[in-house]
Amino acid sequence: MAEEVKHRTKKKERAARLKEQKKDMAFAILRNNPTSPRKMRLVAGLIRNQNVSKALDILQYSPQEAAIKLRKLLLSAVANWGSKNEGARFEDADLIVKEVKVDGARMLKRLRPAPQGRAYRIRKRSNHVTIVLGNKENSEK
Repeated sequence: MAEEVKHRTKKKERAARLKEQKKDMAFAILRNNPTSPRKMRLVAGLIRNQNVSKALDILQYSPQEAAIKLRKLLLSAVANWGSKNEGARFEDADLIVKEVKVDGARMLKRLRPAPQGRAYRIRKRSNHVTIVLGNKENSEK
């Protein structure tokens, strides 16, 4: 019984520590985006480990269509951070794009007619994007 109570307190302490660490972090997720993951990763690589305001500028002036979606997602992550930290401005907080993950999502499979009665398969790819924002001090540890 004593071990079980000790285990519970450790669990609560760890949960409290994680909650305190996550207070400075914010994230946003875009699911089933109808763009190839390869094209999205090219644009995501541009903003990885950048300051948030610089990342927004990079995305605004990038000609790719994926940049528009990533910029909107980054603004959503900033808004999520703002709701966690009432009254704070992200310009003063020294936020950076800590992590950008682009994963493949479902693939729509279509058929294109081919010569001699055959068919070629067309794979229309989509992706999931996750952006994690954090303070510059936390990322250097």
